[in-house]
Amino acid sequence: MKANKIEPQVKSKIMTYPLAYRKKIILLRELISQASLKNPEIETMIETLKWGEPSYLPERKNIGTTIRIAWLKSKPNQYGMYFNCQTDLIKKFKLLFGRTLTFEGNRAIIFNLEDKVPKSILKTCINMALTYHLDKKSK
Repeated sequence: MKANKIEPQVKSKIMTYPLAYRKKIILLRELISQASLKNPEIETMIETLKWGEPSYLPERKNIGTTIRIAWLKSKPNQYGMYFNCQTDLIKKFKLLFGRTLTFEGNRAIIFNLEDKVPKSILKTCINMALTYHLDKKSK
């Protein structure tokens, strides 16, 4: 995955979002790309659609878990970064960044349009997800 080249099916999906949210989703995508490039364990990323949403995961198996980003018609005033709810990632994020980030259950970090995205914190969360299985193996 290269930050400047969006996979055609992902680009088509992002183009369905309202313009203001489209820009926010592209920012989240860039943060995922930046975080993955700085981690040598990740090597190559896959960009695809899962559950109809832009999704990102390391190409190599057993490294990390999928991250999805989306704006949902059912929740038109927010967008978010979604994680596998079978992991303990959101629990960890809450412990580390509970005063800074807003969460939805055990599956998402949620933003409103006006929210300033805490890029450094979000990159930490992204890195934790993209190396989730490695972290579990090291314990």
